[in-house]
Amino acid sequence: MDTFRRAFLPYLSLIAAFAIPLRAGAQNIAEAYVVMDATTGHVLMGGNIDKKLQVASLTKIATAMVVLDWADATKADLAQLATVPPQASALGADPVSLQPGDQMTLRDLLYTALMQSDNTAALTLAVHVGQKLPHAADVPADYAFVAQMNALARKLRMEHTLFLNPHGLDSMKGKLPYSTAADIARLAAYAMGRRNFHFYVSQKEREIAVLHADNTQGRYLLRNTNELLGVNNIDGVKTGTTARAGQCLVISSARPPESVQNGETYIITPRRLIVVVLGAGDRYKAAGGLLNRGWQLYDEWAAKGRPLQKGEGLVLQ
Repeated sequence: MDTFRRAFLPYLSLIAAFAIPLRAGAQNIAEAYVVMDATTGHVLMGGNIDKKLQVASLTKIATAMVVLDWADATKADLAQLATVPPQASALGADPVSLQPGDQMTLRDLLYTALMQSDNTAALTLAVHVGQKLPHAADVPADYAFVAQMNALARKLRMEHTLFLNPHGLDSMKGKLPYSTAADIARLAAYAMGRRNFHFYVSQKEREIAVLHADNTQGRYLLRNTNELLGVNNIDGVKTGTTARAGQCLVISSARPPESVQNGETYIITPRRLIVVVLGAGDRYKAAGGLLNRGWQLYDEWAAKGRPLQKGEGLVLQ
């Protein structure tokens, strides 16, 4: 198992940094938030960045990344069909209304989980992939999958995160899943570095196919729940809402890379910001405002040569 994990989880570390002092009233936009440079992990501003909170469907970012990394490691075809498991009936109504016995490709399940935030799609991915992961015979497939989600969190140094399921629901009794604004920013930066994940979350609409248990085929037009897509160069990432978590949102915005000539060579610096808001009253207003302020702070930081304190950030390879 340890050998498999070393091969399957070549995740990169991303260390969050200190936050700059908050402006007056900034604490009130969300229970926790962070604005981070995705390349270095430098935190441009934030509040309660390490506070453990429920993060709802932001969890599905980790779900998707475990699936994609498993597919890369095993050369699995994302066009393979997965069957909605019986336990999905306990999740309640979902946007796509998938039923036990229905089948979808892994690719369409990823679109459905990430764009439409469908809990049944996330569980179906977890059970299907979990069955193919090394695990003890008495361990349910979705538990094996969630163990890989937590392994991913450890590799990314998400030290204040615990995943308990692949969808982010937090209405169960007993222990609750949790994460932090800083940890989710690390996760989002890692995910947005993958072209396929980036493509999934950047789509405003996508038609997917469902093979129903009665052998009939259905089509469904997904509409991305992220209302900020396309605004201010925003190209992802994920929404999330539960009664406990409140309104949560991760957005990513990229500018063209900066090119600086140094003699006969050019130094190319990617420019991408990750914004996370947890427990916001109006997540879109909060995230949009933070992004605008974040780019101002980024420009000031870049003009100073992008200084980093010792141990503050780690450049992604």
